[in-house]
Amino acid sequence: MSNYGMPRPARAVPPGAILKRELKARGWTQRDLAMMLDRPPQLISEIVRGKKRITERTALELAEVFGTSPELWLNLESRYRLHQARREANTDEIARRKRLFTLLPVREMIKRGWVERQTHFADLEASVLRFLGLSSLEDLAMPGIAMRHANSRTPNAGALLAWTARVRQLTQSRHLPPFDRQRLLRALPELLRYSNELESLSEIPAFLNRLGIRFAIVPSLPKTYLDGAALLQDEEPVIALTLRYDRVDSFWFTLLHEIAHIAAGHRGRYLDDLDAQARSDEEKTADRMAQAWLIPDEAYRAFLNAHSGEHFSEAEIRDFAADIGRHPGIVVGRLQHDGLLPYSHLRRWLQRVSPQLTAWIDRTPRP
Repeated sequence: MSNYGMPRPARAVPPGAILKRELKARGWTQRDLAMMLDRPPQLISEIVRGKKRITERTALELAEVFGTSPELWLNLESRYRLHQARREANTDEIARRKRLFTLLPVREMIKRGWVERQTHFADLEASVLRFLGLSSLEDLAMPGIAMRHANSRTPNAGALLAWTARVRQLTQSRHLPPFDRQRLLRALPELLRYSNELESLSEIPAFLNRLGIRFAIVPSLPKTYLDGAALLQDEEPVIALTLRYDRVDSFWFTLLHEIAHIAAGHRGRYLDDLDAQARSDEEKTADRMAQAWLIPDEAYRAFLNAHSGEHFSEAEIRDFAADIGRHPGIVVGRLQHDGLLPYSHLRRWLQRVSPQLTAWIDRTPRP
């Protein structure tokens, strides 16, 4: 017999056709073969017509009759069935499904209620694209976005796009006063008065809205490593936070960092990771501005110069925080960041802020 071992034939040869040809070459009929195998003639007929598969037992018996290996008959059967399955399967849709679920956190988007769960894939794909404001997955890109992230990890671009789309969705319909940068700068001292106690945090979103700044809190998606963002919506500024680190020091530094982008006139979209190591000049500028606003440089240096002990006492930190009108956790966080206080010390002052901002946090709907 010939070796019918082509890797992927354009037209797979049915094993029944090979069997029929071998019978003819030997002058045998299907009934003759049935008698040799002690099998019903109907079975041989159905194998020839492709109605029945060649099983392992039949492959062994055919190999004995025709002097071949049983693997030959099993391979012919397997290739033919696979060829038939390829013709019937919708591999294009499977490829589209794979692309959608690879590029985007679809399951998490459904879980959060951002897109509806759909029975048919075409409807799900359309729902995801509608949420993202795209006409096709080929448009999946994030131009004009600056993101700082830790060198050891790379954020998922599709997850960042989905998170940004949710922020835009939450802020697009708000009608606020026109934004004025000078007005924002004049209002900073009043904004910072909210930084001395947790109970004042609930007033910050409305305060920003009065300045023409749209505000949202959207918990980060997996593999985004986001703390906050500054972007434009209809040419008006938007600040969004994730509360990834639900602490008073992290909240205030992230908020002021995003405000600094806006106050400095930085254009584009900034997605910020507080753990980042590599920073652009604009990110460094925003860092410096946020630090100076949160704890004035001159007061901070004076506090450090006046301290002569090996450890900062809790009383010293509380007194300094009261002098500059800040929550003690903000001072604790700065000292820890600067390596002047162990991260294990005074952590009770790094209090959570989410309970004060519940009304502004984008929540996953209950089933």
